[in-house]
Amino acid sequence: MSLTIAVQMDPIDRINIAGDSGFALLLEAQARGHAISYYTTDRLAMRDGEVFATVEPLEVRDVKGDHYTLGEPRRVRLDSFDVILMRQDPPFDLNYITATHLLERIHPRTLVVNDPAHVRNAPEKIFVTHFPDLMPPTLITRDLAEIKAFREEFGDIVVKPLYGHGGASVFRLTRDDLNFGSLYDLFATTMREPWVVQRFIPEVKHGDKRIILVDGLFAGAVNRVPSEGDLRSNMVRGGAAAETDLTAREREICERLGPALRERGLLLTGIDVIDGNLTEINVTAPTGIRAIRRLGGPDIAATVWDVIEAKRRG
Repeated sequence: MSLTIAVQMDPIDRINIAGDSGFALLLEAQARGHAISYYTTDRLAMRDGEVFATVEPLEVRDVKGDHYTLGEPRRVRLDSFDVILMRQDPPFDLNYITATHLLERIHPRTLVVNDPAHVRNAPEKIFVTHFPDLMPPTLITRDLAEIKAFREEFGDIVVKPLYGHGGASVFRLTRDDLNFGSLYDLFATTMREPWVVQRFIPEVKHGDKRIILVDGLFAGAVNRVPSEGDLRSNMVRGGAAAETDLTAREREICERLGPALRERGLLLTGIDVIDGNLTEINVTAPTGIRAIRRLGGPDIAATVWDVIEAKRRG
């Protein structure tokens, strides 16, 4: 079954192919004989209700520094494709939200992965709060009195921007940390959105597990261990990838989330679990596929395309 595919992503010359899950999906699509076109969000347009983009035919190679070739640009209606992969990284800003509105016009007659309306309605650090019993104690606010009360209750806390990504601007504050006031002022003046405040989980030093679900089912996992002297385990921040198995608690979390992900058309998701506590549900551009494969785990890119092909066959 040969499909026509468009991938909406960040500038392809800047991606880190060693860790980019979207690139793994493109390699697998090409190996299956699917025709791939590429565009960035600044090439999107809607005229009289029809959604267009200027796209370029794309060939990919797993060669650092020589990983792509682009063909001649052409302006096409996006609903002429069988599948669109929405793979640009956050920030989850107005540009991102606008792209979801435009792609919503053509989904599901063109299958958009993930469903753009539910990507828009399920930001990672808000969607997860639908499952409070699976999470550590969590507060979303920018109100100083609320944060002070939460800190007084739990002592050791983590503060991060609600729409942050990749471990950026994540801080740990102890009960007596004198930087609290200065950090609050910094966040208040530089970030317009609320913040996420959570009870600090000391076991994070043993790893923050990234678990990949495909169409709501467990597909693979990697344990991300923070580097010495750093709170953050994100691999883009120096976290080390280690192979892992799921605990009974983690399997329970996957089973709880599965139906909600499937009914929202969130085909490829990555959840983060620390010591049995669910902290995020990543629906925009989840990473981890390549790390899992390198560590001898399953070929999740193949699993994703098996599901997409099955959905296109109807």
